Amino acid sequence: MRSLFLLLILLCAASLMLGSKQVSIVALFNFSSDAWLTLTASRIPRLIALVLTGVGLSVSGVILQHIVRNKFVEPATSGGLDAAKLGILVSLTMLPSASTSNKMLFAMLFCFAASLLFIFIISRITFKNSVLIPVLGLMYGSVLSSIAEFYAYQHNILQSMQGWLLGDFSRVVQGQYELIYIILPIIVLAYFYAHRFTVMGMGEEMAASLGLRYAATAALGLILVSVTVAASVITIGAIPFVGLVIPNLVALKYGENLSRTLPIVALGGAGLLLICDIFGRVIIYPFEVPIGLTASGVGGVIFLMLIMKGVK
Repeated sequence: MRSLFLLLILLCAASLMLGSKQVSIVALFNFSSDAWLTLTASRIPRLIALVLTGVGLSVSGVILQHIVRNKFVEPATSGGLDAAKLGILVSLTMLPSASTSNKMLFAMLFCFAASLLFIFIISRITFKNSVLIPVLGLMYGSVLSSIAEFYAYQHNILQSMQGWLLGDFSRVVQGQYELIYIILPIIVLAYFYAHRFTVMGMGEEMAASLGLRYAATAALGLILVSVTVAASVITIGAIPFVGLVIPNLVALKYGENLSRTLPIVALGGAGLLLICDIFGRVIIYPFEVPIGLTASGVGGVIFLMLIMKGVK
């Protein structure tokens, strides 16, 4: 864990120094107003948003996996991400003058309802292979995404929707990202309930025999996931696969006791997003590839590898 923490510090430093506008350490030590303005108004807010989003999405993924009891489930493979998009679109048409927090509330409610429906659907189907559950989730998410696009097309906001819902940290500046801080108490609560989420992953009967209120714990977990997804989508946009890749990689090496592995999952999520963001900023420098594309590419490849391993 120490090496992972050191790597994260190096990635944070690289993220602060990297950009279309050069910021040198010498200029910072010379108290250049230009350099410090770039750092405080853009680079530091971007870094904070990156770290909190990575931590929040990875923790959300591991919580959802314990609720559903399937390693291949996360908000992007259970319809939650697409439902959050739909919620934001509905808020834009029903309440055009709604504040950002109100839009986030719509996204959270839609994400929570979609997650409940997904759990209800898979509880009514007997699966011979656990890989089929995320496949069903991707189909479910595609239906929700189609509904969202049709809704946007009807209200003439399709083009703008495709732009601002794609995960992108380039528009994060001071005064426009602070809603992401709501992820901090989510992380604290998740760590406080880590042991209960671990027990819940053993199944309803086992959890009940150990004195756990299964339904209440599952509902709390879904609320934590929904708030995190809503905050990240409304602030940054959609970023898939982070909550799937990191929990699986951590579980392979450290096991599934969340009381012990949750900090590693959090650091891994932040590290993965920083790597994807740095890659997107250097591949066509000085231009930038949105992190929604780089994270989809990296996460999608690892997801495919995990599914192939699960099939075997």
